[in-house]
Amino acid sequence: MRIIARILLVLLTLAGVGLSGGTAFAAPATLAIDDTTATKIDELLGARMAAGSAGKGELIDQISARLLGTPYGANMLVGSATVPEELIVDLRRVDCFTFLDYVEAASRSTDRASFIAALAETRYTNGTVDFLHRKHFFTDWAATPRTAARDITGSLTPAAVTVPKRLNTKADGSSYLAGLPAVDRDITYIPANAVDNAVISQLHTGDYLAAYADQPGLDVTHVGIFVATPHGPVFRNATSLAAYQVVDTPLTEYVASTPGLVVLRPH
Repeated sequence: MRIIARILLVLLTLAGVGLSGGTAFAAPATLAIDDTTATKIDELLGARMAAGSAGKGELIDQISARLLGTPYGANMLVGSATVPEELIVDLRRVDCFTFLDYVEAASRSTDRASFIAALAETRYTNGTVDFLHRKHFFTDWAATPRTAARDITGSLTPAAVTVPKRLNTKADGSSYLAGLPAVDRDITYIPANAVDNAVISQLHTGDYLAAYADQPGLDVTHVGIFVATPHGPVFRNATSLAAYQVVDTPLTEYVASTPGLVVLRPH
């Protein structure tokens, strides 16, 4: 059985969805949401409300904790240069990027209508739901409106390295995503062997972390959330490895398996 969440455009406007440049999010008047997803959204919003006046990092921790154990699902979004983009809202399964989308959206929401609006502006530049406006790259979160975070990687250690990249262009000149223009962007990362206690001590619960991609055309290969726990720092992420779900991985263990880290701090 499916429930239909009727999202009226006027409610989205009242929910505070004015975007950068004065553009307002425009969604279908009706959006189909399955029962599991509807329940999960309500749980995330409940965690958001229970957190009260907690800071952004604490909000992200408490909201993301409600998704621990959620099954992993690859390629969760729909849309390409030839297939119309859809605003997908599906919490039955998440990949590493949609996991962050849903957590960030819930941290800025009070009800389902504002959650849907926040999801659109988190996932798409200026909340415009189409393939070309989708934030395909992690660093888009700090580079395109509405920005969800700022890139603090270079401020954490003198060991940080900046590499000019042409995102979406492979070494042979072909594209990872057909129909998507290349983006020239400098990517700063901290090499894995430089992610020491001094760096980790500067991370805040709720920071968005990503594994730097050392191949051409990509900024990162995997993303998640930093959480300081009583048992040590962890990388909360939707993994496609053995666990195949949202898990907490010891941070140092994870970093050792990567070329390095990119760090975004949420607004």
